[in-house]
Amino acid sequence: MRPTRLIPLLLALTLAAPALAETFERQLANGLRVIVKEDRRAPTVVHMVCYRAGSMDETNGRTGVAHVLEHMMFKGTPTVGPGEFNRRVADAGGRDNAFTSHDYTAYFQQVPEHKLGEMMQLEADRMRHLSLDPAEFAQELRVVMEERRLRTEDQPQSLLFEQLTATAFQAHPYRVPVIGWMNDLENMVPADARSWYDNWYAPNNATVVVVGDVDHQAVFKLAAQHYGTLQPRQLPVRKPQDEPRQLGIRRLVVKAPADLPLVMMAYKVPVIRNVEQDVDPYALELLAAVLAGHDAARFSTSLVRRQRLAVEAEASYDSTARGPGIFYLQGSPGEGKTVSELEAGLRAEIVAVQERSVTADELARAKAQLIAGQIYKLDSMFAQAIEIGQLEAVGIPYAQHGRLLEKLQAVTAEQVQAVARKYFNEQGLTVGELDPQPLPPAARSPAAGS
Repeated sequence: MRPTRLIPLLLALTLAAPALAETFERQLANGLRVIVKEDRRAPTVVHMVCYRAGSMDETNGRTGVAHVLEHMMFKGTPTVGPGEFNRRVADAGGRDNAFTSHDYTAYFQQVPEHKLGEMMQLEADRMRHLSLDPAEFAQELRVVMEERRLRTEDQPQSLLFEQLTATAFQAHPYRVPVIGWMNDLENMVPADARSWYDNWYAPNNATVVVVGDVDHQAVFKLAAQHYGTLQPRQLPVRKPQDEPRQLGIRRLVVKAPADLPLVMMAYKVPVIRNVEQDVDPYALELLAAVLAGHDAARFSTSLVRRQRLAVEAEASYDSTARGPGIFYLQGSPGEGKTVSELEAGLRAEIVAVQERSVTADELARAKAQLIAGQIYKLDSMFAQAIEIGQLEAVGIPYAQHGRLLEKLQAVTAEQVQAVARKYFNEQGLTVGELDPQPLPPAARSPAAGS
């Protein structure tokens, strides 16, 4: 089936999903929002609490505190001891986890439906009664610092991305990594985490998302029982921290042990602020898919296979965020090629779109890929819950999810060409290069038993 004929079918299936899995919403008197999506395909339920506070709400000198507190949320309350939260979820036959982003922090569990009330009781308890024991804090802080060493400082690509972002943004807090700067972690004290917790962990700054084999009225009753007694609190004033207009290209080089060089290019672009009125973010989504959304996309076809300029080349863009947007291009040069040659090749692919636009088949395939991804997401209750929580955290009502897909479907080749011309210029560009240094001998020798 050709992509042009496949898209209407995919879109119809996706937009019909609400009829199969209805979504309901209620706000409690204390400001807590409860969103329930009934999905009865399996006797299980995902329960997630999203706090609209992420690393972008931190201040200098206390970076990483949002993520550190996420770890501390599993360290107990006066009635639930350290580690007991995880044990009780496991005893219920479930699984749980949490994550921190620039925009929000989320905690979730997947358990049998009859255990939902117990999960709400546990989350409501730690929403207001976290212990924050100094000894537990010191231990967990060491865990976070080791996590930073393993995931960032020992990973050259992560190091380059961190430095690129810190260079692209000068004023906006997106310049700071979610895990925080090591110096701030080394000097963090329990009072920093307590202040963060007291400021942001309140029912009027949270959304509870429930997806699964449930009745929404029963869920609302449970939510009122367990969360309804918590008192709302005055939230800190969120001051705007708009990024100043970039006045020219910025470049940086990161030297780190690595096998291959790497180039990353970051272009300043907008994100969705008004679902109905915005056009450019949807066109940028399609541009990313045309460039690198599948094996037959332009980067794979031209840069990797035909020209052999790259061993890999990628494009990425997220249209939903509380802060400003970035469109990323990146790749590692092929054998005998340089970073400069690959950068020129990446730029040439953008110029080709600027000058000749994209074909109808390219656009149709890109749309089919994006819409199919939304259909596959429906197979996971976790994915559904996270999507609801993320949209709500960045200020997009989940009820407008269908319109997001319709707006994607409506993007034209002319609009894709227009965004390529409008945003892909040197004025808003930051380029980072990874200059590979020799690997330590231990890193080159195979691990025992491998």
